[in-house]
Amino acid sequence: MQVLDRKLSPAARPFNNPALGKTLAARIARDFSSRWESEWGGKFVLHGRTPGPGAVRLDGNDYLGVTGHPDIVRAQIAALTQGQESVVQSGVFLLGDHPAHRLEKSLADWVGKEDGLLCQSGYAANMGLLQVIADAQTPVYLDSLAHASLWEGAHAARAPAHAFRHNDPAHLERMMTTHGPGVVVVDSVYSTTGAVCRLHEILEVTERHGSMIVVDESHSLGTHGPKGAGLCAELGLTDRVHFISASLAKAMAGRAGFFTAPASLRYYILTASLPNIFSSSLLPHEIAALGATVGVLQRSDDARRRLHANTARLRASLSDVGFPIHQGTEQIISLEAGSESSAMVLRDTLEARDVIGSIFCAPATSRNRAMVRLTLNSSLTDAEMSHVESVAQEIAPLLKPWDWPIARRARAARG
Repeated sequence: MQVLDRKLSPAARPFNNPALGKTLAARIARDFSSRWESEWGGKFVLHGRTPGPGAVRLDGNDYLGVTGHPDIVRAQIAALTQGQESVVQSGVFLLGDHPAHRLEKSLADWVGKEDGLLCQSGYAANMGLLQVIADAQTPVYLDSLAHASLWEGAHAARAPAHAFRHNDPAHLERMMTTHGPGVVVVDSVYSTTGAVCRLHEILEVTERHGSMIVVDESHSLGTHGPKGAGLCAELGLTDRVHFISASLAKAMAGRAGFFTAPASLRYYILTASLPNIFSSSLLPHEIAALGATVGVLQRSDDARRRLHANTARLRASLSDVGFPIHQGTEQIISLEAGSESSAMVLRDTLEARDVIGSIFCAPATSRNRAMVRLTLNSSLTDAEMSHVESVAQEIAPLLKPWDWPIARRARAARG
């Protein structure tokens, strides 16, 4: 264990740390050491090279390019300089006229719901919501690719959690027939593949079994639907969806989370949702920035069109040169190389040509389904798009993506 500590230490330090517990040391040796030493080659899998000034960044979630927007910056500056009296405290203490509540109502109105609650993050929002609406007698049915925070919410509720096959309403139907009514949990756009939820069909199953549904709109809020109101609004299904949640760190480019709820549940939630009770409220300048961002995104139809055009263009180009990206359709593009070492090779090959993506691996993906995730945005220029396309064309013969495990599985499924 001392050898492992020396290898992992970012710098030599004269600290004498007490010995770790035997159980923890054994778990690190079992679950981590071989990955670090063998698959990752002694360096952290997620860290590549520092992007240069000419790099095309496809590793962020600011889908509509709102970072630094003057309306948002002005709102932040005003909140920081106008000397508003504020107290750092849990959100449960905030009175009805607090700016946080106005933001909650603005977000709820945007997505077409009655009321909502802010949280410190999308992760906290999903955990807090599931912890409130499920319990040990409430089965929770999660799409197998649902975000980790939704699984943790079911765990926090001590609810029996049942995975159904990704985007497979027939499998969900069989699960609910066996285990009874409960809560169905899906993402609107899945964060690792860019696949769109088959929401119409999943809703029909949910309703047939007298159940509730949670739709995580993290990767569709701002990018889909009228005025960016999300996939539920785009499909005309908002009134049939019980709860909508979202990270506000994607198209909103902030640092918070949100979920909707009927107004009648507000004070029940504030006595039952542990993330809401035991986390501090957002700071005034954060609330001001997010409030301004709602207005910016609602007015961003041109940016949404550019985002969708960039998505269609790059997906077509990658498919044409042999990259297996059939598992998704939206602005998140998964290049699923397979092993973690293969994903590192792919990442390094792209970075050497000034294309920057992000490695996703376990626990964000299943083992041996590691990928480089590319996230598109509306601000990409034609020159940047052309550069990414030329790099893809250049590296395809080197990496042979048509031989990746995901490509072989797709061929086998087609027969």
